[in-house]
Amino acid sequence: MTTVQKKWDGIYQSAERAPKVTEILEHNHYLLPSEGVALDLACGLGGNALLMAEKGLTVHAWDISSVAIARLTELAQQRQLPITAEVRDVVANPPEANSVDVLVVGLFLSRELCPLLSAAIKPGGLLLYQTYCAEKVSDEGPNNPDYLLEDNELLRLFPDMKLRIYREESVLGQHDTGMRNQAWIMLEKPSS
Repeated sequence: MTTVQKKWDGIYQSAERAPKVTEILEHNHYLLPSEGVALDLACGLGGNALLMAEKGLTVHAWDISSVAIARLTELAQQRQLPITAEVRDVVANPPEANSVDVLVVGLFLSRELCPLLSAAIKPGGLLLYQTYCAEKVSDEGPNNPDYLLEDNELLRLFPDMKLRIYREESVLGQHDTGMRNQAWIMLEKPSS
């Protein structure tokens, strides 16, 4: 077991929390296709995977934490949802090209993976991505700049895809309301 696996197993072992759906998916799930293959990458406890399975998609969920995957598998069985959950280091073992119709990434950033994630999406498919920004109004999220988006960076990470939705409020206005500390994007892969 790697140090990273131990870290995340410890976080999920001690977590008394329910799976959460990223805001980008929660607010825009009506834009998903009615069928197809979806991947919840670095899924954690699998809130995104559960929602996509409820919407009728064939869902795969990958995370480095065996604890998170065990909890997700148990929840999927309880809810009778067809989710294939797998312990997987997504950086070392990314998705294959043209393998998914929908790819959701929540609260995870690995810039070197971005071209491979774009390639994994089938023509006409969707990418929903939400993660932490460097410009934050609180200490929420990581402090390491390697895991924080620079201003408008998410707009530049997937240059071959069509922008459908983008949100990044940064430190504007009233800091106690709105979507703070994160940015989100929904992109569509061109059909040709």
